[in-house]
Amino acid sequence: MTRVSIVALFILAQAPVAAAASTCGGPDLAMTSVSVQSVTKTRFLNKYRVVGTVTNVGSARQASNVLQFVDFNQYGIRLDDRGVPPLAPGQSYTVAYVWNRSVDAGNWTTPLTFSLRGVSPVPVTLNDCNPANDSFNIRF
Repeated sequence: MTRVSIVALFILAQAPVAAAASTCGGPDLAMTSVSVQSVTKTRFLNKYRVVGTVTNVGSARQASNVLQFVDFNQYGIRLDDRGVPPLAPGQSYTVAYVWNRSVDAGNWTTPLTFSLRGVSPVPVTLNDCNPANDSFNIRF
């Protein structure tokens, strides 16, 4: 390697790098967490209360007429959904879903996906900046 190449690499290494998760110029809903909050055991069933958090990680408020949901999916099939109100930047909203499992079901065998779905106005833009943050997978 030549002396010029080494100097050029050193200078490039000192240059600031743009953040991978830069702030969105508009609203950007994200499924920021999903976890099992509690388990209620009966003789034949375990009732898992699974809670997810939706956060507007963008820099703008959503319009007041937005109609949107969190869908609870298993193997690509929507099981149920919960409405999510329009959110301001940094604001979060929590949704919950109860999943009944047999007491005989093995640990870590039940997958669920919480995913955002916009309905109105059309076209709906829930994820202006990062479409990868619109769902969250959990297994219990």
